[in-house]
Amino acid sequence: MIKLGSWFLIVAAFLTIAGCGATPTIEPVEQNDITKLATQIQGLGSGVAPAEAERAAEIAYRYSLQLAQEYQVTDPPLVHNAKVIHGYRPRGLCNHWTEDLNKRLKQEHFRTLSLHWAISPPTPFRIIHHTVIISARGDTLDDGIVLDPWRNSGALFWSKTKADDHYNWRPRMEVREELLNG
Repeated sequence: MIKLGSWFLIVAAFLTIAGCGATPTIEPVEQNDITKLATQIQGLGSGVAPAEAERAAEIAYRYSLQLAQEYQVTDPPLVHNAKVIHGYRPRGLCNHWTEDLNKRLKQEHFRTLSLHWAISPPTPFRIIHHTVIISARGDTLDDGIVLDPWRNSGALFWSKTKADDHYNWRPRMEVREELLNG
């Protein structure tokens, strides 16, 4: 019988061999990256306040890096997930990143922006995934921008929701209802 610790090492070794094992390199945040995201957020609608777009972009980038430190991320996402599941790390599953980033962004009380907790339902080859999507006030998550720090182990990934071809983003409560009744 394989002990839990041995099982964890086997899974970690498999993920390393499978190409998920490169140690993540998180570069410092460049102001140019924040500016690009802020420009995209402001472009979500004519009513989006430039100062709010800039603040949201700065928080999304910098807080993602802070969370990577707090979660003690030293591995690619799936390896880190295994560490969290087996108690070797306190947090760092995609829902943790989403919960914490969403909570931090909500502290800003944006007047011209809305935040959405989105879920991509499980498929045969992908696990369920959570993320924050930011949109112009009153718009849907389909009209927004994905803010996903989990995907790159704390280095913020972002794109327009419809352009993110890795996941099928849908409202959190809609997916939860389907999973509970499915």
